[in-house]
Amino acid sequence: MSNDPHRILLADDDEGDQLLFIEAFSEIQIENQVSVVNNGVELMAYLEKKGNPIPYMLFLDLNMPQKNGIECLKEIRSNERLKDIFIAIYSTSNNEKDMEETFRNGANIYLAKPNDFSELKQLLNKAVQATHIYHRNKMDRKNFLLRI
Repeated sequence: MSNDPHRILLADDDEGDQLLFIEAFSEIQIENQVSVVNNGVELMAYLEKKGNPIPYMLFLDLNMPQKNGIECLKEIRSNERLKDIFIAIYSTSNNEKDMEETFRNGANIYLAKPNDFSELKQLLNKAVQATHIYHRNKMDRKNFLLRI
């Protein structure tokens, strides 16, 4: 792996969650460059725009206006150029149905948004570390839900 910063992309319509996410990534010990889009339509436009780098990791909220996270996940996985992006579902939902649906549609891990900032930092750090594991051995259902 190179020493370049990890390009992290967050797709989330909640401005407060965006700010906490950016702040948490600024405090963890991983070189990163965080970009944010506000909904699924912006996400897909960003990913499809020539010249925009493909992110190392995408954190994808499920409940967004215009195009939700599941729709984006399916679209990304069906796109030859984008299909290998590491996708972390990043949602307030702890619903088993949501977890199962995102797993079946190709998400790499599922993260329930924590209420505590310290836990958020730990979770994001653990999620980035999971990308290294994923690239060595494919992840499966037993390690799909990432917890602190």
